[in-house]
Amino acid sequence: MFQLPKPCYIGLALSALATHASASEMFANDSPWMLGDWGGTRSELLEKGYDFTLGYTGEMGSNLHGGYDHDRTARYSDQFTFGSHLDLEKILGWHDTEFQLTITERHGDNISNDRINDPRVGGFTSAQEVWGRGETWRLTQMWIKQKYFDGALDVKFGRFGEGEDFNSFPCDFQNLAFCGSQVGNWVGGIWYNWPVSQWALRVRYNLTPELYAQVGIFEQNPSNLESGNGFKLSGSGTQGAVMPVELVWAPRIQGLKGEYRAGYYYSNAKAQDVLKDSNGQPAALSGAAYRSSSSKHGMWLGAQQQVTSLASDQSRGLSLFANATVHDKKTNAIDNYVQAGLVSKGPFDARAKDDIGFALARVHVNPAYRKNARLANQAAGVDDYDNPGFLPVQDTEYSAELYYGIHLADWLTVRPNLQYIRHPGGVSQVDGALVGGLKIQSSF
Repeated sequence: MFQLPKPCYIGLALSALATHASASEMFANDSPWMLGDWGGTRSELLEKGYDFTLGYTGEMGSNLHGGYDHDRTARYSDQFTFGSHLDLEKILGWHDTEFQLTITERHGDNISNDRINDPRVGGFTSAQEVWGRGETWRLTQMWIKQKYFDGALDVKFGRFGEGEDFNSFPCDFQNLAFCGSQVGNWVGGIWYNWPVSQWALRVRYNLTPELYAQVGIFEQNPSNLESGNGFKLSGSGTQGAVMPVELVWAPRIQGLKGEYRAGYYYSNAKAQDVLKDSNGQPAALSGAAYRSSSSKHGMWLGAQQQVTSLASDQSRGLSLFANATVHDKKTNAIDNYVQAGLVSKGPFDARAKDDIGFALARVHVNPAYRKNARLANQAAGVDDYDNPGFLPVQDTEYSAELYYGIHLADWLTVRPNLQYIRHPGGVSQVDGALVGGLKIQSSF
């Protein structure tokens, strides 16, 4: 047996404090903030263009069955977000201009690292998406955005991640395979999602009210990933640039919201081949360095569409979604990924703000990457999976998640979830893992 981590008790205690008091009071159900409206000061600041936020996300994961290590335990990881959004038109008179500053702090442990995945190769997905990129403070956003030509042209410059604007996707699920920009999950060495930031420029043009095209250029600097560089502003260590381009269509089909994305990314930094040396021979056998490629590229498709609604409340109903990514087989361990699922909002009249989500994902390993692992074992003279020196051969990992989102207050949602990962890390010798999770999302 294991005890519930202390932060979980905190979340449950906060839910117990939610009351039916006025929205301006602390812990009021209908307030967007746990600490209330500060006696009306917060609303006054919003009217003047100042929006200050403090958010918290906590995630618990427990290996209920299977995985690499069957010894049951629970792990907890979390993130604090401190943000300020300034409407510079209201504050300084700068037309259609906004400024965003966000600092984040992450810490905790992840059940996937040593209980679900074979630590010799690690995994692809994570049962606790909020874990990652180091237990450290980071400057996650520092950008200014301005619109021109009656809003048709939108330019954003500063420090931010690709997933804010490109290949964007919500993050209500707890498994990483269903959370956020998926390109960054499978080419994380060059595409840095939240909470990592880098110098970037994004230009968007609205072709019609429902259709826009955008292009960006992002500093590709691996040193930004290091824990000690959370507030690094210099460009030292930059290896090149990642340049995404995307077309986004956001129609209303019979009054129901949809969003469809198609994009392509290109990196002009050198990338290492996953199999061959400079002579075209398997580097695992020749012992020579893996050859270098002059670039790296890939593409993505994404779709979200609400398909049902209630006449009395269009925000309630069933929505479907699907995402797919394809990557360069010469240089990337993952060559393709697909995912699909559904979310039902307001499934019960008595729980009109709750939601239910279910999703499936498949992560596929590049055959050349698999071949390299086999050849590495051949060169080392090991063929027994249980040998500590054996390099597990990774193939395909499958993930599924079912959650129920309990909307306890406008500032607090708790999502218990159940996950199943088949072939964790793409290693067929690892037993399928059943993970029990709990995700807490709160705004102070």
